[in-house]
Amino acid sequence: MSPSYEISRTIADGTPIHIRAIRPSDKANLSAGLSALSEVSRQRRFLSPKPGFTSAELRYLTEVDGLDHVALVAMTAARRGVGVARYVRLAEDPSTAEVAIAVADELQGRGLGSLLADELVHIASANGIQRFSADMLSDNIPAQRLMAHLARRLKRHHDGAGHLAVLASLAA
Repeated sequence: MSPSYEISRTIADGTPIHIRAIRPSDKANLSAGLSALSEVSRQRRFLSPKPGFTSAELRYLTEVDGLDHVALVAMTAARRGVGVARYVRLAEDPSTAEVAIAVADELQGRGLGSLLADELVHIASANGIQRFSADMLSDNIPAQRLMAHLARRLKRHHDGAGHLAVLASLAA
């Protein structure tokens, strides 16, 4: 993916959204976005409490290669960050990538997660990725629906401790 990747879309309710490749200069915006998420949203995204990012985490999350690690940010017309979606290719299976998406609380349930996921699928497919994997809380129904939206075929594995591993064969 080109570092200049940028598109404009509209979510289901008509809200215009600008999506672009994440940049190293997004570190402060990423930290602010995490702080703005509710405790429930943080728990769902990180599977545990997450008060903030370390400097090393911010480097990892914003300094991506655009091929094996791709990250997109979604912004409103006012250029406020409202979502992040990423995939990281698995070293042990280069046709599979771990996927993660976070959407600002006020835009959840309005189609932004699906829009970001669809953009990631498009980029991943062009880069030879055939499957997305994700670990989530068993009660995170929105994340399960999102993975089902992406999938031609979906496999689920419950670990018995409240976590669910999902493997989605990407729809063509």
